Amino acid sequence: MPEEKSFIMEAAKKAAKANKEAVRKNALPKVDFSGFILSIYSSGLVQLGKVGDPSSGEVKKDLTMAKYTIDMMAMLSEKTKGNLNEDEENLMRALLSEIRMAYVEAKG
Repeated sequence: MPEEKSFIMEAAKKAAKANKEAVRKNALPKVDFSGFILSIYSSGLVQLGKVGDPSSGEVKKDLTMAKYTIDMMAMLSEKTKGNLNEDEENLMRALLSEIRMAYVEAKG
């Protein structure tokens, strides 16, 4: 599990660096699959109460929406099977595993 977390952190750092560079250039970051699934994953973390809502800072759980987000990620994983490069596939697998464990933990 620790190597999954480091893989996720590396992808998140890469996306954050690209976002900072885009902001510096007064432009939107490049759209890519990794950024897309990290965005969905981040929404799930907010819904699980793991991080605050970016707009308000408020931390609250919405397990119904978290489950929907996880199901959406699982569907996306299934539908993209065979169409992702190795890094994208590994990131998708790691994020899905991580958010499922966080859901079980949050559900108690």
